[in-house]
Amino acid sequence: MQESKGLFSKRNLIFMGVFVVLGLIALQINVNHLAGSKASLTLFEMIGPLATAFIGTIPGVIAVAIMEIVNFLIHGAKTLDAGTIIHFFPMLVGAWYFGAKGKFNWIIPVIAIAAFLLNPIGRSAWEYSLYWLIPIVAYFFREKSLIIRTLGATFASHAVGGAVWVWVFGLTKAIWIGLIPVVAIERSMFAIGMAVSYLLVNNILNVLVNKKIVPFSGLVNKQYVWKWADNL
Repeated sequence: MQESKGLFSKRNLIFMGVFVVLGLIALQINVNHLAGSKASLTLFEMIGPLATAFIGTIPGVIAVAIMEIVNFLIHGAKTLDAGTIIHFFPMLVGAWYFGAKGKFNWIIPVIAIAAFLLNPIGRSAWEYSLYWLIPIVAYFFREKSLIIRTLGATFASHAVGGAVWVWVFGLTKAIWIGLIPVVAIERSMFAIGMAVSYLLVNNILNVLVNKKIVPFSGLVNKQYVWKWADNL
């Protein structure tokens, strides 16, 4: 992760603008419906958190918040319900997790597990909360593997959403248990998509820097630069 020198430097504002546009496009492409709500998971889950990796944690989280607010203003009351409001916060957590390295990354999933198990329905479907051990474990290995980092981010987001969801919507034990295999496929897809998106953005940016089209060399993570792309 590359932290910015200034929260609202010209560089950050440019990238915030780019990510807001890409995020708004991704928000229009639904991937899966959220049980009990009008809200849906979208391709935004795959690219939203990336902002923090390139422009810093706080500017990146701000960019994600702007995307979600603008998207709400576009769609308005058509999709507004408790689920839509709740879904606003997990993405901010996922973005923070992907960009930051602090203890917050493992503390939040711990709190989410506790909150889920304190609910009677959640306690009856305790197996579901085992998914949230992933961001806790991933916290200690995030620098060793990009896919571990993206798995941690997507499941940190999922943990916050699930912990709040069980209190607001309840659902039934059967539904929560039935969602376990769905979550495995869904979150694996998001983690892979996030990793691929990160690699593409990182390498495209590296090519642009090498050709002196943009002066943003500090944003490129050389650990994930493809050799063939570096020679273009």
